[in-house]
Amino acid sequence: QVQLIESGGGLVQGGDSLRLSCTASGRTFSFHGMGWFRQAPEKEREFVAAASWTSETTYYADSVRDRFTISKDKAKNVVILQMNSLKPEDTAVYFCAARENICSGYGCSRVANSYDWWGQGTQVTVSS
Repeated sequence: QVQLIESGGGLVQGGDSLRLSCTASGRTFSFHGMGWFRQAPEKEREFVAAASWTSETTYYADSVRDRFTISKDKAKNVVILQMNSLKPEDTAVYFCAARENICSGYGCSRVANSYDWWGQGTQVTVSS
C-alpha cells in the first residue's frame, strides 16, 4: 500500500511563493513517476507538473512553466513543488499522485488516469 501526504498549502498574495511537499510511504520502490495536479471549484482536475522517479525528466503544464519547479528527494521519498510568481488563477486544491505505470512521455505523465495513488490534497489560495 502507498500513502501520499501533501503539505505546504496556504493563503498568499499574488506574486508570492509557496512550496508544496508530498511525502510518500509504502511501496515507493515500485514508483515510475510522480505528479502534481490541481482542481479549482467547479473545474476539472488538471495537470500541473510531473517527474520521473527513475530519471531527471520533468514535465510542466504551459500555464505554470517557468514559474513552478518540481523536484524529488528519493532518499526521503519526497516530491516538492516550488511555486513562484503565484497568480489568483493558481487557486485550487493541489493533489500529489504516484504511479507504477511504466508509460513514459508527456502524454502519459499529464493524464490523471496514469496514476495509481493520490494524496488528500492541500488548498492553495492566491489573492489579488
